[in-house]
Order: sequence, then structure tokens, then C-alpha cells
Amino acid sequence: MTAGPDAYARAAKTLQAGGLVALPTETVYGLAGDAKSDAAIAAIYNAKGRPSNNPLITHLLAPEHAARYAVIPALATELMAQFWPGPLTLVLPRRDSDLAERASAGLDTIALRCPDAPWRAGLIAAGWSGPLVMPSANLSGHVSPTTAAHVAADLGDRIPLIIDGGACARGLESTVIRVDAGGAILLRSGAIAEDVIAAITGPLAQPNPEGPLASPGMLARHYAPQASLRLNANKASDGETLIGFGPAYREPSLSQSGDLSEAARNLYRLLRDLDGPHVRLAVAPIPNTGLGIAINDRLRRAALGR
Repeated sequence: MTAGPDAYARAAKTLQAGGLVALPTETVYGLAGDAKSDAAIAAIYNAKGRPSNNPLITHLLAPEHAARYAVIPALATELMAQFWPGPLTLVLPRRDSDLAERASAGLDTIALRCPDAPWRAGLIAAGWSGPLVMPSANLSGHVSPTTAAHVAADLGDRIPLIIDGGACARGLESTVIRVDAGGAILLRSGAIAEDVIAAITGPLAQPNPEGPLASPGMLARHYAPQASLRLNANKASDGETLIGFGPAYREPSLSQSGDLSEAARNLYRLLRDLDGPHVRLAVAPIPNTGLGIAINDRLRRAALGR
């Protein structure tokens, strides 16, 4: 259903009834359900086939709602002022509230984001203002969706409503930062480059690899097509399709001009467009700076075991 007042009204009614709605954000399409309902959250895990230990992000319709659900350290307040609404998720100490227990997968923290998306105002106008649990709207482990057609391909027969807002502007998931009294820890690289955040936080610490999953996107294999994937390839081997980057490569290309923002927007679209069970893909080297760090992270996880 095309985004607009009628679609948002239908979405609000679906959410109020405990149903699920796929919504476009500036990063990727998300699968939204009432964050105060264990049943709705269980339905999200079931629709996606998502492991129960993989935490979720709670999306807020207004930045000021964060204090209802989390303890907000001073550094987190600074990050919220700089990057919300936008593609930054903050993992914060959880406050006792009416959020469902499953919203944080049993952790003593809660992941919060206020997205830069027009449906925030649309849902409020339609009578919905509560928090939404919203992982990416795809089958667990698959390539994330950046169009409504991607959502329909994975979940079309599993959910009642998909709101079509066009292609996502960023095309890469939010950056996830944990903030507590000890400082800031990078849990997932994403649509805001690490150096941009570190300019505010100082050097970002790395998570304990032996601990429980503290954020989405930390599974070793994730964002994966059916195709095999070879990275840092300067040319295609026999039977491979090469995804280029930069002026030395022809189409298909993440960005022939070498623009990392364009590459991020095109990454999941190309992986989906070229995918198939017997397809062999190779990807040209991506600079491991700025957004290239997040792009390379997604490619490494997609290629693992392939």
C-alpha cells in the first residue's frame, strides 16, 4: 500500500489490533509491532524466523520518549541531540516501564532509535504514538530490504500490511552504540560513520566477543544472499559476476564514481537483484574508511561460509 494518510490510518489500526506492519525508514524497511505487547513481538520473531537471543531495536515516534524507557547518560543526550531523528541506535540501561520483556531479549539494556521517517507523523495523526519494535523486514539472516518489493519477496505471505515508501535513502542499517557510565562501545557499524560518532564520544571501544548478543547485526553470518560471495576481487573468475566500485569497473557497480554513500544505497539492491542459488558473485575492493567500514562489515558477514 502506497505511503500516505490512508496507509498510515490502516497501519495504526493494524498495530492497535496486535498485527505487524512493514514500514520504510531511512536505513532499511522494518517490521513493526507494538513494543508493549509480548504477543506482537513473538509474532515478529516467528514471521522472520529470528533467533530468540537476537535483540531488537525499539523505535520511538519522538526523541523525548527515550527517558520513559532508559536511563540517559549525558553522553547519550549529546548523541541524541546530534543524530536523532536519524540512523543511530543507542543501547542504554533499561528503566522499569511498560515495554514488553521481550523487547530487549532478556537483557538489562534497551536499544532505542528515533528514525527519520515520515510515518512517525503519519501514525501520530492516525492515533498511534507508542513505541515500535522493528527489526529489518526480511527473513532472518537474509539480505536486508530497501524497497517494498524486497519485503514482499521475503514476507509477503506472512504479514498483513506493507507500506511502500519507495527506496530507502541510506540503504544501510543504523549504527549501534552502547552508552553507559564507562563510555561508548561500538556494537554495529552502520549508516553513520564511526569517525563521525567518535568526534563526539572519543575512541569507541569494541564489544566483548564472548558475551551475549547486545545488539542486532552481531551474528557472524548475516545479511546473506543465496549466491556465493568472493570479496576484494579485482576481476571476475570464470562463472562469476563482478560487482564493481570506482571508475575502473563497469556495471553492475556499487558506485562507478567511488562514492561510499551511493555504494551503501546500492549494496542490498544489487545483492538481491543478482542473487540466485547457483550464482557466484565477486565484489571489488571497498575502501575501509568512513562508510566503507560498514559496507565491508556487511560483505564479510554475507560471505562467511560461502
